[in-house]
Amino acid sequence: MPTTTSPAEKYLTRRVRSMQESQTMRISALANAMKAEGKDIVSLSAGEPDFPTPDFVNLAGIEAIRSGFTRYTANSGIPELKKAIVEKFRRDNGLEFQTNQVMVSNGGKQTLANTFLALCEEGDEVLIPAPFWVSFPEMVRLAGATPVTVPTSIENGYKMTPADLTAAITPATRMLVLNSPSNPSGSVYSEAEVRALMDVLKGREIFVLSDEMYDMIVYGGVKAFSPARIPEMKEWVIVSNGVSKTYAMTGWRIGYLAGPKWIIDACDKIQSQTTSNPNAIAQKAAVAALEGDQSVVEERRREFEKRRDFMFHALNAIPGVEATLPEGAFYIFPSIRGIIGRTLGGKVMKDSADVAEYLLKEHYVATVPGDAFGAPENLRLSYAASIASLEEAVLRISRAFQ
Repeated sequence: MPTTTSPAEKYLTRRVRSMQESQTMRISALANAMKAEGKDIVSLSAGEPDFPTPDFVNLAGIEAIRSGFTRYTANSGIPELKKAIVEKFRRDNGLEFQTNQVMVSNGGKQTLANTFLALCEEGDEVLIPAPFWVSFPEMVRLAGATPVTVPTSIENGYKMTPADLTAAITPATRMLVLNSPSNPSGSVYSEAEVRALMDVLKGREIFVLSDEMYDMIVYGGVKAFSPARIPEMKEWVIVSNGVSKTYAMTGWRIGYLAGPKWIIDACDKIQSQTTSNPNAIAQKAAVAALEGDQSVVEERRREFEKRRDFMFHALNAIPGVEATLPEGAFYIFPSIRGIIGRTLGGKVMKDSADVAEYLLKEHYVATVPGDAFGAPENLRLSYAASIASLEEAVLRISRAFQ
């Protein structure tokens, strides 16, 4: 019989074929479909705050519409938003940038994709500590480069050590991705830990893409430290951030990037030929978010911390589950090594994908399997949900694993 080649295999590019679908988006879509069928789903899969966008931010967006601010803007963002971003970096992160070193994109994903496309190509390797955000390796593949996973362990708090980094570097290494606070583990690299990692890179021509999206959601007195604060690394570090998580503005789609001007110029060029400028109305709202009353950020951070503490203790009380205490973001990433290999619901749980499917289909709890994050013995649970929802989710998980 002749072999039939599908149109996808025949015509789609190697870059597209090598990419994987976002597991977080897939699980969220499946959970929403089950909800639409009337199932009582408790969803801990989505990476977005359950809080509404602050009123003063919404009003700025409404005023932008009323005043007719609905046309194209400068490709890399309006001047007042760039100024607000520069001030945010100075105020919150101790970073000094000029407005020509900053650009605004259609969400944090685009800032990252622009950077990979600008600096990486075939033959390059990009080091990504695992567990990692699901889109990092796929974006690297889209740029034609090769993602290289650097394993970490629960014993090290899911953080890469200088020895780990040194061992992973090859002549082909082009970039290191550093995500602190981390999605999915919630780990935060201390200043000393960041400096030790950057000491490994000093004198090498290796860029650092520092994803700092959760920089304002940290706990227990922990403070995120940007590698861009180290003078010797300033010309090699690109910082990505956005308003989505801090201000509950996920749907507004505003991310921003800062770094050496020549890199920002290249990212600006890429964006000019793909999406062009970010949403004009959302840019005005982002100005209000960054320049407005920041007390709302602290109020919500404290609420996330209460939820974190509840999830940490509740999950560790379940036999077979072991969770580290997240220092930032709003995810907890428990190891389920004690569950894998068991038979649940008449099926052997071979990996975290089996466990996540079992929890969703049999117990109506939506989680994300850890294999999507490079950690097949873990689950990612978002605690960006009410305490009542978290209590119900933990109760169902406990029953499921009994």
